[in-house]
Formats: sequence, structure tokens, C-alpha cells
Amino acid sequence: MTGSDAMARCLQKEGVEVIFGYTGAAIASFYESLERETQIRQVLVRMEQSAAHMASGYARISGKVGVCSVTSGPGATNLLTGIATAFADSIPLVCITGQVNSDMIGSDVFQEADIIGAAESFVKYSYLVRRVQEIPQIFKEAFHIANTGRKGPVLIDVPQDVQEAALSRFSYPEEVHLRSYKPTVKGNTVQIRKVITELSRAERPILCVGGGVFSSGAVEIIRDFAHRFELPVVSTMMGIGVMPSEDPLYFGMVGNNGEGIANLAMNDADLLLMVGARVADRAVNRPDLITENKVLVHIDVDPAEIGKNVGPTIPLVGDIAHIFRELLNEESIAKVPVNHSAWLNDLYNDKSKFKVKTQSSDPAFVEPAAFYDALSRLMDDDAVFVADVGQNQIWSCRYIRVRSGRFLTSGGMGTMGYAIPAAIGAQMAAPDRQVIAVCGDGGFAMSMAELAAMRQEKAGIKIVVLNNRRLGMVREYQHYHLHDSRAMVVLEGEPDLSLLAKAYDLPYVRIDGKSALDRELNVFLREHDAAILEVMIDPDANTPH
Repeated sequence: MTGSDAMARCLQKEGVEVIFGYTGAAIASFYESLERETQIRQVLVRMEQSAAHMASGYARISGKVGVCSVTSGPGATNLLTGIATAFADSIPLVCITGQVNSDMIGSDVFQEADIIGAAESFVKYSYLVRRVQEIPQIFKEAFHIANTGRKGPVLIDVPQDVQEAALSRFSYPEEVHLRSYKPTVKGNTVQIRKVITELSRAERPILCVGGGVFSSGAVEIIRDFAHRFELPVVSTMMGIGVMPSEDPLYFGMVGNNGEGIANLAMNDADLLLMVGARVADRAVNRPDLITENKVLVHIDVDPAEIGKNVGPTIPLVGDIAHIFRELLNEESIAKVPVNHSAWLNDLYNDKSKFKVKTQSSDPAFVEPAAFYDALSRLMDDDAVFVADVGQNQIWSCRYIRVRSGRFLTSGGMGTMGYAIPAAIGAQMAAPDRQVIAVCGDGGFAMSMAELAAMRQEKAGIKIVVLNNRRLGMVREYQHYHLHDSRAMVVLEGEPDLSLLAKAYDLPYVRIDGKSALDRELNVFLREHDAAILEVMIDPDANTPH
């Protein structure tokens, strides 16, 4: 058995079903071993960054660790943005890179890059494999680290000679014992009882949920908890979908681009339970407001996030699902009031004052709110909706309605070009579910090479391109902050999407202001396989403020 065979066997032992990547000389023997030794599906991306995005989409829908692998040098450096994107959103990945021969490391030979050093700030941990005998232990540890505690990417860099070296005996560890890595799972009992005490006193409690709820698998218990105690709920961008959008207890996304009622509710609360969410600038641009005249309980599996940007009254470290089960098992929970109707009625009354006004726009174009309203009505209840970055992301957050499906996007890093590859990965994880990727024309241009990967793998995702011939989010920033400058935002020379769709043998639908919106959307969504929908948007349309 070679080192490459051992790597393939390790993935098989971990139950890996699909790997996303791009080959090259420094990783070719590994892919050859995968082909020969396992039934693991290999997805050939068209640009290495997409391998991490596909693995991310796969991980977020499957609940498993996403796996990607690329070659050394530019292959590895191209992967970095995808690794950083997963790190910012706490997505569990194992990223395998090929490396030049061990005795050549540091010699600046062809396609050598210090990927361990380059990725240091974007990974939970990284390994440079020095000896072939280390492979089983390293792979076991990597999957454990990626998928426990605050989840995230782990990098394994494997020199070519180590991949080709002989391993006399393969033994995969049953367990992992890392002295310096012991993530807290169980919540502190004293702190849990303090939370119950404050919950029993509160007249205006509120839950703010983030992406950590999904990572913990705690969606159902959070929904049950909110309904049991009639708690209003708001979310960060990464927490969209924890509560169904039309649940009467859900008041929308908080933050600069969030709902006015959601921000007001969080500010007016006397008890704020921040669950699985970083208190970061996009969700809370003024941390002083969320601590003023209220008790702040911050629950997170990562102790480094608690107190980083704002000091909580009650910090509580641990896995969210475990903590909420412990909360509900405490005897004193029975004393917590279950009726907050006065507080909810105040919020319902205030909510009517925050209705977003429909933007007046050129009738030749589609109004974004109207488009998302129609899409929400017509897409499947359990659809996976993947938003790219830019104006399309903000419109998606504000207008799309999630029922029993999922909402995916790049939150912490804000990486354009995320939606299409992540949607492909999501479709691999859930081949029977409808998967919709929405991007602007800028984000689409960054990832349209993956149409080939989509076709090769027969991933039937529905791609929506909101076309305003602008880098719309920057154009909007220029409008409000830079005296309406239009520097470097006008997109000219873009392809005719009808011809591009034809080149990839994809059905194509175009909607403008004169189209019958529901009819054309139905045609698009009912296509059996992948399809492209181009939606013409006013170049001067802005996101709601």
C-alpha cells in the first residue's frame, strides 16, 4: 500500500462519499488511488476555489464534513479564498493539497508554495505530512477537529514522495485523544440556572439566532423552545431559516441591511439570548445598544467569540443543542412564564410601521421585491436557496421566504462567486431537492466556468442571474457615499446568456418588466434538469434601507 492508497482508505473509513477538486502532478497519485481503491465520487471543478465552495455547500446540507483536494502551488493558493470563506462561516472541511517532494521544500522549486503558512489564519489546524506512517492518525484527527467545537476547515498538505512511499501496515484509529483540544460541549450548570432566572424575570425577552444553530443540529429544539415560551426570534444572516420566515414569532434579520422591526425588537428587549451568533459588525454595528438596559446572554461553542466584541451579562459556552436540552431538563424551567403576548403585540404593532416601500423603477425592468415574492410562492417548500454576494444577497435576505428549506450564503467573508459552486455541492448532498442559486451578473461571471462541472455531474440546479450590468452593491455605495461616482462598476462585454446557455445545452428563460412573472418562473422552475433564468434589473435599483 502506498501513502496515496492510505489517504483514500482514510476517506473511506470516514464515510466520505464525494470529493471536489482539481488534479495536478503533485496530487495525481492520490486521485489514482481514489479511482482504484474506493467508490468515492470525484467531482472535477473548473477552478480550485470552487472546490472549497462545493465542499461547503455539500457540508451545510449533508451535515457531514466536506472534502476537497487540489495540487500544489497555484492549485493550493487558488483554494485559499474558498478555505477562508468556510472558516468565516464555521463550515467543516478537510482540504487536502499536494506538495512538492519533501527534500525540495524550501527550495522554490516548480509549483512550490508554503500553503501551511499562507493558510494559517484561515484554518482551525493544518498538517504537513512528513512520514507515510502518520497518514492514518493525521486524517483521523483532521476530521475530528473539523467537525467538533466551532467547526471549520482543516488543511492536510502531503508531499508527493510521501504519497508514493510504501506503507507496510494500515491501521485506522478508532478514537482521537488530543491533549490540547478539548472543546466544551456541556454547558455550565450554574450559568444555565442563571439563564432560567433571568428568563423568568424578563418581560421583553428575545432570541437572536445565528449559523451556529445549524452547525449544532439544534434547529428543532430552538423552534420548540421559542414556541414553548412565546419568545420573539430574530436572526443574523447566517441564521436565516432557523425559524420559518412566516412563523408569527419570527421578526426577520438584524443588522445594517436587516429589518427595521428586527433591530427595534433587539434594542427594546430586556433580555437578549444571543445563540450561535458572533456579535460582529454586520449584525450589530453598535454593540453598546444591545447591552443597554438589558441582560445579554451569549451562548456559543467557541469561548473566543464570547466577550470579543461585547461583554455579556451571562456567558455560556457549549454546544447549543446540549445546552438547550439541559435548560429544558432543569426543574426551575417550569417557573418561567410562557405568555409574552403583550410584548409580542407591541412588536406586531410596530412591525406595520416598517413595511418596505416598493421602489419605483423603469417599467422595462423587474422590481426585485416582486420577483422574490413570486419566487418564494412558486419554489418548493424544502428548496435549498443559495444567495451570492452583492445586492442580490441583500434582496435575498430581505425578501425570500424560507419554509422547510435552507438558505445558504457567504456571510462572514462575503465571497462573490460562491452561489453556483455551493449550489452544486448542495445538490450532490440532496439530489432529490430543488436547489436554486441566485447571483448578480458580476458573481455569475466569476463562477460561470462551473457550468461545465454542473453539466458533467448532471446537477440540476436552477441558476438565476439578476442582470443590471453593474457591480450593484459598489454602485449603491458610490451613490450614497461617493457623490454617485461610477468608477469601476459598469459591466460591459458580458456574454449573451441565451447563447451561453445554448453552448452548455441548458434551457434559458428571460424575464423583463413586460414578462408574465409567474408564468415564466413556472417554466423555469419546472425544468427537469439545470436551467438559467436571466432577470433584468434596473441599473439604479437600490437595496432597502
